[in-house]
Amino acid sequence: MLIELKEMVYEANMELPRRGLVTYTWGNVSGIDRERGLFVIKPSGVPYEELDPEMMVVMDLDGNQVGGRLRPSSDTPTHLELYRAFPEIGGIVHTHSTHATAWAQSGRAIPCYGTTHADYFYGEIPCARNLTPEETEAAYEKNTGKSIVEVFADRNPIHVPGVLCKNHGPFTWGKDAAEAVHNAVVLEEVAKMAWMTEMIGGRDCQTPQYMQDKHFMRKHGPNAYYGQK
Repeated sequence: MLIELKEMVYEANMELPRRGLVTYTWGNVSGIDRERGLFVIKPSGVPYEELDPEMMVVMDLDGNQVGGRLRPSSDTPTHLELYRAFPEIGGIVHTHSTHATAWAQSGRAIPCYGTTHADYFYGEIPCARNLTPEETEAAYEKNTGKSIVEVFADRNPIHVPGVLCKNHGPFTWGKDAAEAVHNAVVLEEVAKMAWMTEMIGGRDCQTPQYMQDKHFMRKHGPNAYYGQK
């Protein structure tokens, strides 16, 4: 079942330790087949060096496991909420990468301090609220997803393909699992550069809006001209 998607999601998961975004088992990637209404996700708690494509778990959009012998990632309900809310996305990543997680633990959005940020994220990278005790106890991972969706009530999730969860860590997404990992790598680098900018003393040097517009739109706008056709 979903052999190609399992291989893609496996390869995307293996990219996380290669890029230094995970320690031990602190992360997961999923990818979805929208036509079939099924998504594939890393199994829970399995070390990356032990993974293979057949270990990937298949879920439906009602939260039922329909393939795989192992339990899915504990973050599966979060992925499910995002797939339901954002029909444009095809892959999701969660990590505890160092710099992005530090911003999440501070409860701060990452300001746009430069064009590297603006090339990928249109405006600040937001930080979702903490869950209430009741939300945490009742359905922690599901409510984490719902808290992310709240943040995007007035944001375009394609223009801002990532978020920080307060006291937790980052989630990113993209058109498929590979692009979601790419955005996770960029988010970590942007988080590191923003931290260093503030350490130098540049907290009041956010990128002018016209420069943010230029850099984002030249890659993602209707008249984008970055790269090859």
